[in-house]
Amino acid sequence: MSAAPLSDAYLARITREFPAFRLREKRTSRTQRLVGAALRVLTLGAMRTYVSGYHTVMFGTLWVSEGWDRMGDLDRYVLLRHERIHLVQARRWGVLPMGLAYLLAPLPLGLAYCRARIEWEAYEETLRALVEVHGLEAARAQKAWLRARFVGPDYGWMWPFPRAIDRWFDGAVACLAREVDARSLPVEETLARFRAHASRQAIA
Repeated sequence: MSAAPLSDAYLARITREFPAFRLREKRTSRTQRLVGAALRVLTLGAMRTYVSGYHTVMFGTLWVSEGWDRMGDLDRYVLLRHERIHLVQARRWGVLPMGLAYLLAPLPLGLAYCRARIEWEAYEETLRALVEVHGLEAARAQKAWLRARFVGPDYGWMWPFPRAIDRWFDGAVACLAREVDARSLPVEETLARFRAHASRQAIA
């Protein structure tokens, strides 16, 4: 029996959905190491753990950090739920348009609105997965961590407005809480309604 039944099963699902999907280690890729070096330069040394600490979907491949082998089954599962959303986004918009928007629109650093929107959708899935496997409080506990991700150097200060990130987070968790408490709507529909509402609101 697999030592990681949940994440292995989800990997198999991703592979069925995206036949070209591959999982590779960043440390084995010269390109990924160069990306890490470039990020260190662009962020003036603030982002130093791209290869050792971050997992990245790029051109249909999930490049995992050195910590992948040490992750437990549930942690891998939650991560894969997040990364699958990026595969879905690339299929929806096209790899090149999504890549250009993610990297450059409207600015590569500081006001990367498109990057923020792309990651918001993926992190909503992270929260959803956390609720499923660890409970609602585990999702609520991610607020400070997620705020730091959006406003700090991890993603190039992509949306440096803490209150906007807190509003997004509180809305997403409230949707999940309503699903847990009332069982009124599937989680996917609840968050889809929240995303539709949030897209009409001022971000800053």
